[in-house]
Amino acid sequence: MEERLQKFLANAGIASRRKCEEYIKDGKVSVNGNIITELGFKVTNKDVILFNGKPIVKKEHIYYLINKPSGIISSTKDNEGKKSVIDLIDEKERIYPIGRLDYNVSGALILTNDGDLAYKLTKNSYKIKKVYQVRIKGIINQANFNKLYKGFKVNDKTYRDLDIELLNIDKEHESSLLKITLNDTKNNDIYKIFEALGYEVKKIKRLEFAGISIDDMAAGEYRKLKVHEIRKLYSL
Repeated sequence: MEERLQKFLANAGIASRRKCEEYIKDGKVSVNGNIITELGFKVTNKDVILFNGKPIVKKEHIYYLINKPSGIISSTKDNEGKKSVIDLIDEKERIYPIGRLDYNVSGALILTNDGDLAYKLTKNSYKIKKVYQVRIKGIINQANFNKLYKGFKVNDKTYRDLDIELLNIDKEHESSLLKITLNDTKNNDIYKIFEALGYEVKKIKRLEFAGISIDDMAAGEYRKLKVHEIRKLYSL
């Protein structure tokens, strides 16, 4: 069965499909002795495919959920030598995160070597529900809570149908804890939303990604995804 070269590479665990497209354009992939730079080129399992001169062997797909700690990058490497979430997982196969969490944001992050799934979820990011727990400085008032509930505009972007819940008010330290559910929104948008209302965001934790929750997992704890969870991700 034929498939596009970048999809074959991604399914072999080389990298995400988008990154594999870059590798092809850069001339790092050969098929049957010929350097291929065409993204539409199709291959089969009978072809001899090399990446950086080494043969590619399809590997079993692996899926992890980790409760990413704050102060850890979610990319595979960092030029400044910061510790990566990859360093926390005892896995010999090359894996990479689906989506990103900012350096100081903790919570649910999925990692895999399944490039096809990574591509699918990136392409359909607007379908993915993300649930965050947000600690802000200050006691949120009813007027601003209503704005969050109804949705409003920040820097030409309109946030609608925000599922918002007030979890706790800490009068002693003058802070509020909220839970907010967003679709097609990055975690750094949360800073923009609350700053537009005059609140400083102190801490963000992602509780759930695409219906998969970290529940009571400790910071840095990880586990393999269950079969029904993998199916759920593929159904998005």
